[in-house]
Amino acid sequence: MALVTLGLSHHRAPVEARDRLSFTHADLPSALTRLRALPGVDEAAILSTCNRTEIMAVAPPDHETRLLEWWRRERAVPEGYIERYLYTHRDLGSVTHSLRVAAGLDSLIVGEPQILGQMKQSYSVASEVRAVGPVLTRLFQHAFAVAKLVRSQTQVGAHPVSVAYAAVQMARRIFSDLHQQTALLIGAGETMQLVGRHLRQHGVGRIVVANRSLERAEKLARELHGYAISLSDLPAYLADADLVVSSTAARGLIIERSTMQRALQSRRRKPVFMIDLAVPRDIDPRIAELEDIYLYSIDDLRDVITQNMKLREEAARQAEVLVRTQAEEFARWLESRDAGATIQAIRARARASRDEVLEKARRRLAAGEPPEAVLAFVADTLSNKILHAPSRVLRRADAVEQAMLLNAARRLFELPEE
Repeated sequence: MALVTLGLSHHRAPVEARDRLSFTHADLPSALTRLRALPGVDEAAILSTCNRTEIMAVAPPDHETRLLEWWRRERAVPEGYIERYLYTHRDLGSVTHSLRVAAGLDSLIVGEPQILGQMKQSYSVASEVRAVGPVLTRLFQHAFAVAKLVRSQTQVGAHPVSVAYAAVQMARRIFSDLHQQTALLIGAGETMQLVGRHLRQHGVGRIVVANRSLERAEKLARELHGYAISLSDLPAYLADADLVVSSTAARGLIIERSTMQRALQSRRRKPVFMIDLAVPRDIDPRIAELEDIYLYSIDDLRDVITQNMKLREEAARQAEVLVRTQAEEFARWLESRDAGATIQAIRARARASRDEVLEKARRRLAAGEPPEAVLAFVADTLSNKILHAPSRVLRRADAVEQAMLLNAARRLFELPEE
């Protein structure tokens, strides 16, 4: 069995591709159940965020094509579409990648903490549907511990840098004074909590929180000293919004072009700054064509993010050293786990040989053979049985393979070097 990760991320895949190939939180339980049901897949997990979608599996090495075909069918994309953006990691590479992701070293903004919570959520869902087993469970737990270690031993998370922070920085470029502006936040998840806190810190005039669940909107609005509405009331509040930030898990568009056109009619040429942080998108991209609208997607935040990443480069280098060390430690555990299974098989075969020889010895004793002769029989027969298979393999091996096997045999039996 191999540990394999198939994925795509913001590094190579545009937002449109990430849209098409992502899984919503509601999709995950059923998708994981189908993935785990594939022949040969012992364990599985799916991590799907606005910036990446990854399939992790414990499966035979030749099953990567099968996993890829499953992903293609699930998202109904043509053959060859995923391969344009795909990366593949195996065994130690897969472990290292997972630890880097958990520590925020592979994120759009290096060191951002959100991905750790998203990984924990993915692991929780996979556990609930019993898609993970001993290997992935240990890998996730190890990744969580390493992420904590990275944050405690480096400065990679010391600066307030995140997608939410970058969004607010961009808003401050458009509006020199946020005190006079009304912000409409669509969604009540972790991203919108961070956006709201940053806006509050920079003194935004008014915050309105819209969410499908009014209860969750009210909870976030209380924290931000704002006002809560349901998504159905959104059109009535769009005209008052100077800044619109959206991040939901909805499959369809939240704000259509026609809805925004009606809102603009009563704004009298006052500009609207809109940021769509959702994947799939919440805001119709065609809204960018309207006058007085400044619409940005998550990919447009790259310039702001690039500047902030410089603050973390040295800390990230230190974190990479920690990650490599911890990945190698996990790989050693994987190897010892494989060795343990082999050792058990060897012991089981030795016990079976022992029991067979002892039974023959009892029959010889019962037939009246001298004990000394029976003991000699036991010693000779047992030695021959244990050494028969290794000796046969050594004799049949070619010169190169024989040299490798002889070296391994000397180590296993602690023989002196020739």
